[in-house]
Amino acid sequence: MLIGEVARRSGVSARMLRHYDSLGLVRPAGRSGAGYREYSGEDIRRIFHVESLRSLGLSLREVGQALDDPGFAPSALVDDLVHRTRDRIARETELLTRLRRIGAAEPGGWQDVLQVVALLQALGSESPGTRQRAALSSSDEVPVPVEALVEAVLTESDPNVAGALRWALARSDGGGALLAEGLGSPVAEVRLRAVRSLTEIPDDEATALLRDALAHPDMAVRGYAALALGARGATDAVPTLIAMVAEGTNDVEAADALGALASRPGSADRIAAGLVDRLAHEGAGPSARRRLAQALADIPGATASRALVELSHDEDRAVSLTAAYVLRKRDA
Repeated sequence: MLIGEVARRSGVSARMLRHYDSLGLVRPAGRSGAGYREYSGEDIRRIFHVESLRSLGLSLREVGQALDDPGFAPSALVDDLVHRTRDRIARETELLTRLRRIGAAEPGGWQDVLQVVALLQALGSESPGTRQRAALSSSDEVPVPVEALVEAVLTESDPNVAGALRWALARSDGGGALLAEGLGSPVAEVRLRAVRSLTEIPDDEATALLRDALAHPDMAVRGYAALALGARGATDAVPTLIAMVAEGTNDVEAADALGALASRPGSADRIAAGLVDRLAHEGAGPSARRRLAQALADIPGATASRALVELSHDEDRAVSLTAAYVLRKRDA
């Protein structure tokens, strides 16, 4: 079969077939009387073998080695191809992510594109100072893309850089949904970075996500969410805040939040009742009762006062003294 017919049937161009011949990869078995290449059935099978191996990403040199070396181990080459393919996918994914982020910034010209690229590179710097300056340099004209900010804030371990990133994220539009994904991370540090970032975003979307976080299985996440919601006047944080007081988890901050919420109309009695219920809990030991008594100090109303009177006769001396002191301060 002459080269033109082989090219038509195999889909490999005549030029490529001549290249295979010059490399010794597929040499036709013979020549016609006019000197044209003539391919045998075995030659054509070898062409298809070459094309099959090339489709796996092998170079022509590797294809020749695979076909001609009797001792060639395909498993080692396949493992290497897997590694190389993963690396290539990672590089291309990184490039795609960078392009998407540049597009999201809606640059008005090439100068804007270059500024965004510079910011993205700075956010990935090994220098904390460079990363911090990148976060702080985000402007309304050429902002750091929100996706990049979220990724950076969820991975940042330096507290100063993290603070700058949260500040930049709070000034940007969106980011809440991406941070919500961070709340579902299996890594505790990532979950905490996500919820801390949400606490600094003042919009309604962040508030709704913080409300959802009150049911999070991680107590630390629930605690950050409850403190932030308490500062925003959200009374649905009350049960979590009471639990924090009883369990000694940021109990001072939680008690302060309860005191602030108690100033809202109709909230004091509900909060006091919740604290009293927790006092009656069978797991409320002396330390928990003392913290709950301290929390009752800032809750106005008769319900809180009656609970403090009862606690002033508690069998634990530290609890009774704390309750008595709080009562004197309330009566003063």
